[in-house]
Amino acid sequence: MNPISKTLIIVGIFFIITGVGYHFFGSSIPLGKLPGDIKIQKENSTFYFPIVSCLVVSAILSLISYLLKK
Repeated sequence: MNPISKTLIIVGIFFIITGVGYHFFGSSIPLGKLPGDIKIQKENSTFYFPIVSCLVVSAILSLISYLLKK
């Protein structure tokens, strides 16, 4: 099997598992509402940047990647 197709299959399975998990447990996952996430509301606009949530997701994905390479 081609390595690119194998990688795409693994990424697809990961997205399916993540989607099902978020569907059933989405309300208990506080991503996007962590302390340190930036939210600025003005009269007509809202700026939202979940910087701490991005760092948490990055750390988890890095740990998973490290464990899979080992």
